[in-house]
Amino acid sequence: MNIFSIIILGTLLGTFFIKLVADILNMKAAGAVLPVEFQDVYDQEAYEKSQNYLRHSTVFSLVAAAFELLILLVFWFAGGFNFLDSMVRGLDFSSLVTGILYIGILLFLQGLVSLPFSIYQTFVLEEKYGFNKTTPLTFVSDKLKGVLLGLLLGTPVLAGLLWFFENSGSLAWVWAWVAVAFFGFVLQYVAPTVIMPLFNKFTPLEDGELKSAIMGYAKSVDFPLSGIFVIDGSKRSSKANAFFTGFGKQKRIALFDTLIENHTVTELVAVLAHEIGHYKKKHIVIAMFLSIINMGIVFFLLSIFLNNRDLFDAFYMENLSVYASLLFFSLLYSPVEFVLSVVLQSLSRRHEFQADHYAVETYSEGSTLVEALKKLSRTNLSNLTPHPFYVFLNYSHPPVLQRIERIRRELSTATF
Repeated sequence: MNIFSIIILGTLLGTFFIKLVADILNMKAAGAVLPVEFQDVYDQEAYEKSQNYLRHSTVFSLVAAAFELLILLVFWFAGGFNFLDSMVRGLDFSSLVTGILYIGILLFLQGLVSLPFSIYQTFVLEEKYGFNKTTPLTFVSDKLKGVLLGLLLGTPVLAGLLWFFENSGSLAWVWAWVAVAFFGFVLQYVAPTVIMPLFNKFTPLEDGELKSAIMGYAKSVDFPLSGIFVIDGSKRSSKANAFFTGFGKQKRIALFDTLIENHTVTELVAVLAHEIGHYKKKHIVIAMFLSIINMGIVFFLLSIFLNNRDLFDAFYMENLSVYASLLFFSLLYSPVEFVLSVVLQSLSRRHEFQADHYAVETYSEGSTLVEALKKLSRTNLSNLTPHPFYVFLNYSHPPVLQRIERIRRELSTATF
């Protein structure tokens, strides 16, 4: 083993151990007593169900992560990366086609390893707790569509990256950065109208009290709406959500049908006010900017480690290649990625507080956001008392109780 082997192996095992500690602490933090704030939406039976769901889903995630890590380590130290490379090279294609096949086969194998866990999660775990609405046909259809999209979208991106790094010299990382960033912008623009409808049906919200209330609020905050849509989320799960997607003329606000079914008009407008708050506070732009900067750093560092003999030796590789460099560097970069994810999660939680504040500040019935959050927690069997360390590592949203307490403090001291 060389220094790269030690770094990558240490990162894989260290990250797993840190997450294991966080999961154990999180399960221990689950309180037996229902918090007073939620006693109007939970009964003790429902609360115990949420606790059981937390334990079951946590143990399942740990088993899945441990198994996938074990498979990776066995494949690595058994020389699997080099064996596959030799096999694909033996087909005598160009380096571009060889690289696409190499990475494509690895992704296919990864998908096969994770498939049984995906089946169990959907048809056993989610079914047991009343969430699953997915039929076997829908499940298979989703998987096939995902593979097809991966081929149609991922193949040209991968081919472009390989071509740039093989043919563009010292500035290859710049061209790759620009090209992938541009592709990302295009994807953001077309996804709401082209890609998302492949998986869910988007139905324009019908005229009525809800639409009038939403349009009235949007006009009051000078937010032009080109589309308010209802998603058939109940096709796959009873869980509820809402989101904002796209930009420019393609921006959409989407409401799950399960959300509309369980919430009042004022609660729904408060939820949408929160989503509009993200747009108004430039959170979407900030996230895209940070993603693009991170991408540039990744490509620059990749150019430094490209075809590094020591890195290839760490994976028992006989031949150097750009395509394997992409894969091995992604593993080498994982400790940096782990730290960045913690930082970005923290920023995301801050943005959620800001969006809550915007909703309360700009909507006359903003206080109903509290009721909406409580109902969402009940519907989704959310963990009401997560451990702070688990939140620090994993939560993109603040714990719901913290959000409610912050909203109540703002309402009590409001001057708006």
